[in-house]
Amino acid sequence: MTYRVIIEPTADRGIREAFRWITENRSPAAAVKWYLALEKKVQTLKSHPLRCPVAAENDKFPEEIREMLHGPRRQRYRIIFTIRQDAVHVIYVRHGAQDEIEP
Repeated sequence: MTYRVIIEPTADRGIREAFRWITENRSPAAAVKWYLALEKKVQTLKSHPLRCPVAAENDKFPEEIREMLHGPRRQRYRIIFTIRQDAVHVIYVRHGAQDEIEP
């Protein structure tokens, strides 16, 4: 089965914040490279999203949430998503050092 991938506003906001931080603290080129790699990784959720583990915060949410990691260890981001029928909804993109998410 091929799933649609939907980026929710909360995830879009997280992506924009990360892009801005990388631009200001590393370089604009690094931010573009990060974004393009993130976009490519998110699109892999179209097939077999269940390969990704359940997120640590799963028990706090009414529906199952999963995560996929993006980036090297110190620069790792969590792509947090849920699956609803034929769509993967990316609900958060957060740096791995940030606190756990709350519903």
